[in-house]
Amino acid sequence: MKKDFTRFTKRNKHKRRDKDAARRELLRAVRESGVAYDSLKLKSALDAGRRARVSATPHRDEYEIRGIFSGSRGGFGFVSPEAGGEDIFIPEGRCRGAIDGDFVRAVYHSFTDRDGRERTEGRITEIIEYGRTFVIGTLKRERYGRRGAYLYILPDDNRLSLNPTVTDAGGAREGEKVKAELVRGGAFGLSARVSAVFGKSDSREANYAAILEEAGIVTEFSDAELSEADALSREPVTVDGRADLTSEIIFTIDGEGAKDLDDAVSLTRTADGYRLGVHIADVSHYVRERTALDRAVMARGTSVYFTDKVVPMLPRALSNGACSLGAGEKKYALSAVISLSAEGEILSLELLESVIVSRVRGVYSEVNSILLGEADADLEKKYSELKGTLLTMRELYEKLKAKSDARGAMDFDADEAEILLDGDGVPTEIVRRERGVAERIIEQFMLTANEAVARELTRAKIPCVYRVHEAPPPDKFSEFVSYAHTLGIDRTLLRSENPTPKMLSEVLLEAEKKDILMPVSRTMLRTMAKAKYSAERTSHFGLGLDTYCHFTSPIRRLSDLATHRIIKRVLFCGKAAAQYSSYARRAAAAATEGELRALMAERRIENLYKVIYMQDRVGEEFSATVCSAVSYGFFVELDNTVEGLVHTDDLPYGYIFDEKTLTHRSRTHSYKIGDRLRVRLVEADIIRGKLSFVPVENI
Repeated sequence: MKKDFTRFTKRNKHKRRDKDAARRELLRAVRESGVAYDSLKLKSALDAGRRARVSATPHRDEYEIRGIFSGSRGGFGFVSPEAGGEDIFIPEGRCRGAIDGDFVRAVYHSFTDRDGRERTEGRITEIIEYGRTFVIGTLKRERYGRRGAYLYILPDDNRLSLNPTVTDAGGAREGEKVKAELVRGGAFGLSARVSAVFGKSDSREANYAAILEEAGIVTEFSDAELSEADALSREPVTVDGRADLTSEIIFTIDGEGAKDLDDAVSLTRTADGYRLGVHIADVSHYVRERTALDRAVMARGTSVYFTDKVVPMLPRALSNGACSLGAGEKKYALSAVISLSAEGEILSLELLESVIVSRVRGVYSEVNSILLGEADADLEKKYSELKGTLLTMRELYEKLKAKSDARGAMDFDADEAEILLDGDGVPTEIVRRERGVAERIIEQFMLTANEAVARELTRAKIPCVYRVHEAPPPDKFSEFVSYAHTLGIDRTLLRSENPTPKMLSEVLLEAEKKDILMPVSRTMLRTMAKAKYSAERTSHFGLGLDTYCHFTSPIRRLSDLATHRIIKRVLFCGKAAAQYSSYARRAAAAATEGELRALMAERRIENLYKVIYMQDRVGEEFSATVCSAVSYGFFVELDNTVEGLVHTDDLPYGYIFDEKTLTHRSRTHSYKIGDRLRVRLVEADIIRGKLSFVPVENI
């Protein structure tokens, strides 16, 4: 939420318009803006804006800043100063033609409104550098007069307030989803030339392709990259110069459909506790420095996992073939052999270039059945050699989890959707993905390996691509505290201004007891700084660790592959650590950028499939939970994870929004976060990716 959003006021250009019409216009602009403002109360925003216009006393001083402009469909925006600090609000009409993503120069001033509150407002004076070169949206036709008409693009992105006039449609027709190159300045101010046509804007295929294009997801490999991968995948696996671990009981556990198997485990008891082996595909053996594959990996940064397919970071000859730790095959690995105490303390780490053979291709659901004592005879036979090891794994997991909980590591345990498709790729069902003990065991073992490797590289002063996560910014944390108190979370849990992982973990436990875990955990996630990759070591707040890196997924993550390469070149081959410091920085930046692209695309594709699934269910009723409340309505989540909006326009007359309790109430009914209710789907808009509901009854 932009902290002082109440400063925004829609400029009433038609003075004779009645007040209610002006308020409705503001509500519409705010609603369509795409800006998050969970605690906005419309009435106070209007009143504050009116008082500021009529009675403000401006200061004489103006201050200049430079920064990135974040726009909105409503025409207003914010400038994030490059030097840091609070974002500066830019009202509609003072943006000087800037659009979201532009690097701008602005001046701002502070003033005191009639209530004595300090407010800050600015105006853009110069666009220093354009941030966007293209726009994706729907080609529209606007008619004027008897015969006049022009084409424009309605952007998919709600952060764009201007609809570019199309000067060259490139053969595209009205109603099609297109990509267009932006042209700034000139007679139209902002115009565009269509460069790609995806198809009808309400089709699955067109929206899918447009999302990939906008996110910059490259789906194909060049001939040179494919040829290089194919040649490397044919090389025989030999034990020369490596630790031969082929006689050890090593196995993989993954999802049933996974093909890029990059981690295997082994576990034995020792006199002091446990010997945990985390054996990771040695991708760096195949992806060598300054090759076509190396450049491809740096450009992609990560594999991308969609509902219906995977866009791999590596060609499939490697990702699903030579590097994947398939059962019964000799494979190159980088093994982290970790000695742990009986209590689960990390005692030592040995890193080995190895050759392994996975005994069993384990599946999460099957291992869960084994551990729960629900396996049939076929499963018992498949896992007969591993039964004792699996029980020891659960024992060690419980000790590692207890230590993790003690230091306050946060487990948001977010509910993920599993979207089932038919043979044509059309969604047929959406369910919550189950996360059993087998998934948790492997996750905890990978966390332990990542921590152990990061510790060792730090101790040895070897460059590393660290995974870092800062504490929540003070302003966002303050907002979260207010939000949590509104929902009835014990105030003593959030008494400190300096949050700790332990403190926030206790808040999640309290929320779970009150049956409001879902909205609280989601809001807490938005409060957090985003985790990223860095060559500079700082702590990982969410895990409660001083040092952490990603080591266990080099088939699908550049960060892990880069750390493998550094280990092998510096630790094993004796290369100078300084040679790889700049590489670690470049890899960290590329990995972070690739992760952000992938997350954006994955979320939008998942939402696309959810809207498609719901299109045939307009008019049907569903059980739902209120997950957040805003001035213009409240959002609900169905039991299958699908989310949508109940708008105030669709509530009976007389509802008001109580900002202090985040409740919509009338004289007889109320809707607050955590409430259960029945809703009816009234709209599924694939173009905007939005679902709209109306309440039927409380549960």
